[in-house]
Amino acid sequence: MTQTAFIQDMESRREQARKHMMNGAVTEDFTQDRETIIKLLNEALATELICVLRYKTHYYTANGKGTKVAAAEFWEHAQEEQEHADQLAERIAQLGGTPNMNPETLTDNAHSDYHCGGDTLEMLKEDLIAERIAISSYRELIAYIGDKDPTTRRILEDLLAQEEEHADDLVDIIEHIAE
Repeated sequence: MTQTAFIQDMESRREQARKHMMNGAVTEDFTQDRETIIKLLNEALATELICVLRYKTHYYTANGKGTKVAAAEFWEHAQEEQEHADQLAERIAQLGGTPNMNPETLTDNAHSDYHCGGDTLEMLKEDLIAERIAISSYRELIAYIGDKDPTTRRILEDLLAQEEEHADDLVDIIEHIAE
């Protein structure tokens, strides 16, 4: 079995690091299309921000059967979705992009819809639909990135795990309320 040296030319690597040091985390060996990743991360950011707004609206306007339990979950999810948005914005900036939080474009760039109105059960169902969309989107984005950007992939995998947990939480509450 032939082994390839991990660092082929250390002097060349040092020279490149010095030459392009102001590019921060983006090194010459970044093999993915950075602009495409930034665009996709901005879509994920828009989705998370819409989710924050939807969950907060549902928290303040929940009514009907199961309101107390659902409202607590809406609040918790709103906080976690905000954390997701912050992580995505930070990664976009780290890659040399600008996080797009322009209110005028959020709904166009988001994968899920903003929803308000209805009773608590309807709100829960709309939130579950949005979580399932986020899960599907994150899986597709993770597959697209593959092994070419492990840092972004790891961030997305963590977000995916939490979105899956959100979906399970919502199913449990819907089943409880619908009884």
